[in-house]
Amino acid sequence: MLRWIRQQLGFDPPHQSDTRTVYVANRFPQHGHYVPQRFADNRIISSKYTVWNFVPKNLFEQFRRIANFYFLIIFLVQLMIDTPTSPITSGLPLFFVITVTAIKQGYEDWLRHKADNEVNGAPVFVVRSGSLVQTRSKNIRVGDIVRVAKDETFPADLALLSSDRADGTCHITTASLDGETNLKTHYSVAETSVCQSVSQLEALQAVVECQQPEADLYRFVGRITVTQHGEEIVRPLGPENLLLRGARLKNTKEIYGVAVYTGMESKMALNYKCKSQKRSAVEKSMNTFLIIYLVILLFEAVLSTILKYAWQAEEKWNEPFYNQKTEQERNSSPILKFISDFLAFLVLYNFIIPISLYVTVEMQKFLGSFFIGWDLDLYHEESDQKAQVNTSDLNEELGQVEYVFTDKTGTLTENEMQFRECSINGTKYREVNGKLVPEGMTDDSPDGSTPRLIGEELLFLQAVSLCHTVQISYDQPDCLVGGGDPFSHANGFSSNHMEYYASSPDEKALVEATKRIGVAFTGSNGDVMEIKAFGKAEKYKLLHVLEFDADRRRMSVILQTPSGGKVLFTKGAESAILPFTTSGEIEKTRLHVDEFALKGLRTLVVACRHFSPEEYIDVDRRLNAARTALQQREERLQEAFSYIERDLQLLGATGVEDKLQDKVQETIEALRLAGIKVWVLTGDKHETAVSVSLSCGHFHRTMNILELLQQRSDNECAEQLRRLARRIKEDHVIQHGLVVDGASLSLALREHEKLFMEVCKNCSAVLCCRMAPLQKAKVVRLLKTSPEKPITLAIGDGANDVSMIQEAHVGIGIMGKEGRQAVRNSDYAIARFKFLSKLLLVHGHFYYIRIATLVQYFFYKNVCFITPQFLYQFFCLFSQQTLYDSVYLTLYNICFTSLPILVYSLFEQLVHPHILQNKPGLYRDISKNSLLSFRTFLYWTLLGFCHAFIFFFGSYILMGEDTTLMGNGQILRANRQLMFGNWTFGTLVFTVMVITVTLKLALETQFWTWMNHFVTWGSIAFYFIFSLFYGGIIWPFLHTQDMYFVFVQLLSSGSAWFAIIIIVITCLFPDVVKKVFYRHLQPTSTQKSQSLSAPQAQTLSCMESLCCYQHGQSGCSRLAHLLEQMTGQCKASANNCHASSNRWEGPRHQESVIMNPDQPDPSLGVINLGYTPECSSP
Repeated sequence: MLRWIRQQLGFDPPHQSDTRTVYVANRFPQHGHYVPQRFADNRIISSKYTVWNFVPKNLFEQFRRIANFYFLIIFLVQLMIDTPTSPITSGLPLFFVITVTAIKQGYEDWLRHKADNEVNGAPVFVVRSGSLVQTRSKNIRVGDIVRVAKDETFPADLALLSSDRADGTCHITTASLDGETNLKTHYSVAETSVCQSVSQLEALQAVVECQQPEADLYRFVGRITVTQHGEEIVRPLGPENLLLRGARLKNTKEIYGVAVYTGMESKMALNYKCKSQKRSAVEKSMNTFLIIYLVILLFEAVLSTILKYAWQAEEKWNEPFYNQKTEQERNSSPILKFISDFLAFLVLYNFIIPISLYVTVEMQKFLGSFFIGWDLDLYHEESDQKAQVNTSDLNEELGQVEYVFTDKTGTLTENEMQFRECSINGTKYREVNGKLVPEGMTDDSPDGSTPRLIGEELLFLQAVSLCHTVQISYDQPDCLVGGGDPFSHANGFSSNHMEYYASSPDEKALVEATKRIGVAFTGSNGDVMEIKAFGKAEKYKLLHVLEFDADRRRMSVILQTPSGGKVLFTKGAESAILPFTTSGEIEKTRLHVDEFALKGLRTLVVACRHFSPEEYIDVDRRLNAARTALQQREERLQEAFSYIERDLQLLGATGVEDKLQDKVQETIEALRLAGIKVWVLTGDKHETAVSVSLSCGHFHRTMNILELLQQRSDNECAEQLRRLARRIKEDHVIQHGLVVDGASLSLALREHEKLFMEVCKNCSAVLCCRMAPLQKAKVVRLLKTSPEKPITLAIGDGANDVSMIQEAHVGIGIMGKEGRQAVRNSDYAIARFKFLSKLLLVHGHFYYIRIATLVQYFFYKNVCFITPQFLYQFFCLFSQQTLYDSVYLTLYNICFTSLPILVYSLFEQLVHPHILQNKPGLYRDISKNSLLSFRTFLYWTLLGFCHAFIFFFGSYILMGEDTTLMGNGQILRANRQLMFGNWTFGTLVFTVMVITVTLKLALETQFWTWMNHFVTWGSIAFYFIFSLFYGGIIWPFLHTQDMYFVFVQLLSSGSAWFAIIIIVITCLFPDVVKKVFYRHLQPTSTQKSQSLSAPQAQTLSCMESLCCYQHGQSGCSRLAHLLEQMTGQCKASANNCHASSNRWEGPRHQESVIMNPDQPDPSLGVINLGYTPECSSP
């Protein structure tokens, strides 16, 4: 336990060396001085809390929020000193907020615990004590031999010992790890591959030495030492020998492997990125407003304290006859009295800080996020995938996006490759009906037979069909298992029974193309690869694979041909192959590659090298030495690869087409009209990327394309940037597009960031090609941290887009063909790029206006709430007397005014969804956080102060001065003195306030549903019912009941009702007038879209126009229609009111229910804003 505590505190790290030694089957050395290394157990922990630390850890996290911590301090002050209000008034709302948040977070963590327990409790089979034992996954230890069966996932990182295949290989998929859906082949060393039974494995004496755990999925350096007959045999271990936790076994009955990394030390667990907490612009504004209100609070408390002592300077007010001071009070310290009074006023006014704002915002975000998943317009029927929300904290950020960074392959395109053209020995060919036809010729073969290709053409096709990592799956996959001819499928099954699996769609398209042309890859068995060249089987021995990596941008295989010669086939990007070629039609091929790229095709160049026996011996020695090195293995391998992949003979190039996704061009155009700049970041060569940009509308044909390519030095890059900047200034009328490659970008970001940003910001569209994944993230960070601080969005579908997705303010994953890693690391996930327009222009618009109004309204209603309390102090000599009853203080934000704003923030629609999609320019109205600007904040705050003054002084003037207004027991007849006391006055102010702030929100509401009606009028009704019960009964558990019969007496007075009506109208009427004038004199684009067109306005009646707030069926259109029928303006027999929104096509938005005004549905009562009621003659 002590060691564990020291490890948790970081004083005793579990690993002291750079390598770990794993004894297979835990057969430790018998000598006495050996101390076993300590390793992590195999439990996966994704949960945040435990039973023991949930309360303290959750409370600590919650009280890091400024509002929660502030209310905790206020609560403690109320407990420590004599304050005018009960501690319950602060403690209960704080307890409510903390409890609701803790329940939500506890539930989410319980789900994580549940998922962890399901994984950790999964049954596995382990070899122990000479037998196969079933145990739970969490009980696996480093060194255990684990058996995994077909289609099972690996429970830990295992070094492959053997499989049921004679050659000791197995096939796996790693889609859950890196998004690659292909079948990968993994190998065991020859000395352990023969151990295929439990007894053989139990007798195996082997030790694995490997590096300590690291997150890189593709890096593993180790070696295995097998002891046979007293002799130690050392074999290298690499990534091809390691089976990663989370991967799945395919096309293999079973394997045995030794656990080398377990639990949280497995590579999958190390790749659990603790995503940095993204904060939306609204949240930042909210915190700023909170600080401003905190300053207002402190100002009011200090001013009240000073005025109290100024008032008490007069003797008669310092110690009046009815409130004599005690001796202790007279002798107490003036400083302590001042501090005590200051704290008391702080407690009195503390409700100006809206504590329930946070919990309401959390509920709004959580509940509102379901609308994205429920939207059928974002559902992709072909793949049966709906949009999903991984982070509800950023909903409103979707309405503030200024820059979109998008991947190309799989995001703008389908990632479905189709072979189109190739270049062989300087001649262009295209595929026609499964034949290669040279350029300029047609397919005129009358019998449909495939012509025999010879020489360079055949060698090119052989290279393409052999230089790959493609795997084959058969209808009967067990045909390769056990003994017999591994290529028996060649005779037993037709080629239609096999399906290719590849790590990239390009490889699959190329191998399928060579098969159609006549050179078919028919499978591999261990180190033997077989192809059928026009019906003739050829077997090649695979000697070495030089794996693809991002630095070399090529992959190679070294084969032994059927004639015994040694040959290297290599393929890769033209920039990675052509510089190393010494023979072949280099210039012609380079031109053909550029032509393919201009057509938007993805290009690969193919080359070969023949080795003499002496050369191959040298190559084999270098590769083996590099692969068995424990130190600097990667560097030594790169040196060996560079030595081998030179003096190449160029064979040709391929062109593969990747089709654009549906409606990509329309989506990019909509984003551009919305004021959003689109940047495409891709790893493709620039000709291909430019062609795709032109075809998808990212670049226009009339656009002036600027280039920053192949810059070799800082000075050259800076000079080119200055030239581009001058050119933009000279041609400022023309739209510009910028193309930049990865190498030039590195130079530009090194020392010329400002100049580069100046050029980019003046371009309508930017295309970055030949980009590495980290470069994508750097570009996003560059824009994100620029002085303007624009809101960025990144969208991609592959593992190489994860860094970009995590860096942007909003990350969106595409559920594409490159796996789910981008989706798992994203904030939102959609099935197609075209859904992005609705996600931003509709959902983003709605979420932003809802939460912006929610935040402003919360501050407004709390100013209305606490300002009368401040004004009241001027009438009670700053004695800290509270104006409202403590129950009202507690329930104002929790019950009386909470539900209307929550429902508003879930359902409000300023404009119909179809209009938002058809008019993308409306997105500009809410950009730059316009609804939460300081000007808007000032308006709501001043409005709150104005309404508060009207509440207080209106009640004072109407009820407090003229005693004749009171009646029925309100005046004592004996001395004619007014019995209109403190609680009656406070209750009147509170009643007016609840009604006004609720109706104010009703005025702001444009989209009325039955739920809006229920909570709006229900909140007011609940207040009246609650007050009648609270004040009408003597509650035995209350110490004092100041409110007994106060509310009943107040409502029994007609003058009180008159005062309530007058004050409410006085508050809201100027607001209505302002809205009308602004709508007619200075309407925004959004208001114009709500308004009716001129012809419709002429046919609209006066009655209807009074009720219409926007473009759509109004709140009282049915009443207006009924009145018009009664007055004869519209004939009842005619179907006079029809919906102009019928011109919109497509499915209706899920948040609105379409209703016919003449056929009301009382069960729904939803008013759809997309309808324009018109009255016309029959």
